[in-house]
Amino acid sequence: MLEIEGLEKSFGDRKVLEGINLQVGKGEVIVILGPSGCGKSTFLRCLNGLEPVQAGRIHYRSQDLAKPDVDFREVRQHIGMVFQNYELFPHMTVIENILLGPLKVQKRSRDEAQRQAEQLLERVGLLDRKDAYPRQLSGGQKQRIAIVRALCMNPEIMLFDEVTASLDPEMVREVLEVILGLAKQGMTMLIVTHEMGFARSVGDRIVFMDQGKICEISSPEQFFTSPSTERAQHFLDIFQYDKL
Repeated sequence: MLEIEGLEKSFGDRKVLEGINLQVGKGEVIVILGPSGCGKSTFLRCLNGLEPVQAGRIHYRSQDLAKPDVDFREVRQHIGMVFQNYELFPHMTVIENILLGPLKVQKRSRDEAQRQAEQLLERVGLLDRKDAYPRQLSGGQKQRIAIVRALCMNPEIMLFDEVTASLDPEMVREVLEVILGLAKQGMTMLIVTHEMGFARSVGDRIVFMDQGKICEISSPEQFFTSPSTERAQHFLDIFQYDKL
């Protein structure tokens, strides 16, 4: 589905991604872990064209998404992204937020798009909130709406960037359950998270990053029981300490 080769990204003189190589298979769930500031979110943003890259290739559908002439308005219909902040339009209702892309970008019929939107809302338990405004929703509800909005574009790949980071602990579970459901249905996903239990249960592979590089790629079982690098072991030790 996706192949990244030698990806390089810099902000001025500061290199934030260096020599990133990764292949993502259809239906695979890749969980990206690492300390804050290691380049995880920047990596996802490069895949979705939100950040230009300085070198390397991103192969998708026989295209190289690293080239400057790529039409990312088209690509983003196939590679959806959900952010830490929900980015819902406050003056629009839930259903209006969801239908904006399908109607304006994909030029789909309102009846067909609305049927799909309502089916997705029912799946995440929010059909009764379709006429509400974002200010009337909890953080967990807003994030589930953001996921539905992305799914209503019928993407092949979903990118999740710390989607629970700004939520209260009691709201985290309802969002993670939606993503777990997508994994069971075979959605191809790349997920940046600090929720270690979730990472272990949802991921097919763990990608551990540090200082802009991939240090380790392994199965969840191997990573969480016997990581192959000292840096990953130190990261897990700190995580366990912080839980105490």
